[in-house]
Amino acid sequence: MPSATVIAAYCAGLLLTLCLAARLTPGAWWRRANARALAVLVGGTALLGGLLHAAFTPDAAAPPAMTAALLPAEAPVAGAQYRVREHLNLREHTGIDARRLAVVPAGTRVTATGQRRGDWWQVSAVVDGRRLEGWASSLWLRRADESSSVVKAR
Repeated sequence: MPSATVIAAYCAGLLLTLCLAARLTPGAWWRRANARALAVLVGGTALLGGLLHAAFTPDAAAPPAMTAALLPAEAPVAGAQYRVREHLNLREHTGIDARRLAVVPAGTRVTATGQRRGDWWQVSAVVDGRRLEGWASSLWLRRADESSSVVKAR
């Protein structure tokens, strides 16, 4: 059974589709039921409803099969050491739009706090003699004991 959020998103998508169709398509298209009108309604509702659902539920959990493929197998353990693969933006919050606190140089060791939100891990690092705590994409972190020879595919 779909949740109330999903139903509301697709109902809003249908209303938006109807409003946009009334404004952006010729009136002759809507005088009789036809396949073109049905395609516009179904396609618009699916597209706009899906976008609204994604916009208002950003923390929705990925399916288990997808989670295993996207996330590192190892979750951050509080106190564990990781090495920065390439220059890393340490951010105030999760996401690339969050304010950057500092740029952590490649090769620097950081310590995980154990908190995680998707691919984003909270870490602490010493940058320019200051200990900073912030969020970093786990895609740029490697276990401290991992080999430092990384082949870059460019």
